[in-house]
Formats: sequence, C-alpha cells, structure tokens
Amino acid sequence: MREKFYRFMQGRYGSDQLNRFLMILSLVCFGISLFGIRPFYVIGIGLIIYAYFRMLSKNIYKRREENSAYMRYEYKAKQRFAAFRRDMSQRRTHHIYKCPSCRQKIRIPRGKGKIEIRCPKCGQTFIKRS
Repeated sequence: MREKFYRFMQGRYGSDQLNRFLMILSLVCFGISLFGIRPFYVIGIGLIIYAYFRMLSKNIYKRREENSAYMRYEYKAKQRFAAFRRDMSQRRTHHIYKCPSCRQKIRIPRGKGKIEIRCPKCGQTFIKRS
C-alpha cells in the first residue's frame, strides 16, 4: 500500500508552507462556523479543496511560485509586526518621531523638554517635545 502511495505521489508537488497556512485557516473557519455562521463553513471547505489541489498538482513550477509569493508576504508581515513590537517596547523611555521631509524615524529620549531635532539623513531641523 505504501508503494502505491509513493508511485501516486511521484511527480506531484506535495505540501509546503502555503498549504499548512491554508489548512490552519480552514480549521479556523470551521471553528467560527460552529457558532452558526454558515458562510465560514463553505469558505473552509473551499480552502481544503484548494490545499489538496495544490498538494496533488503536477505543475511544480507554478506551485513553487505561489509558495514563494506567500513566503514574501509572510516575511513582510512578520517584519512589520516585529518593528511594531520594538517601537512599543521603546515608548516608555523614548519618543519616536518622523522627519517631516524624508520620513526617517528618529528616536529621542523622554523628559528633555522642548528640543530641536536634526534629522541625520537629510539634515532638516524641527522642534518637538520629548
């Protein structure tokens, strides 16, 4: 039986990070549908069908492109979340301002009063409270 499965899967794409995400998302949709929201059940079924389609597909090049696009999006989302967490952890001790001309982030310690800030990137000065 195992050999038949190996022969069947030979030349097919298999599972990857996007399929794992689709399966988890379908489980979340099924969990939401338990509260009586019917469209989430249908969305969950559609996600499972799409995940199995990707898993059994023989067009490996196309599935790799889809997965790499997903990985790029996931990386950007993780980077934004990490930057947000880093900024939130520094809010107690520092103010974070953006330069009005070049939008560069500038970190200023709290409790210094009204100060003139010089942007290290473009050199423009502006006044803010710290």
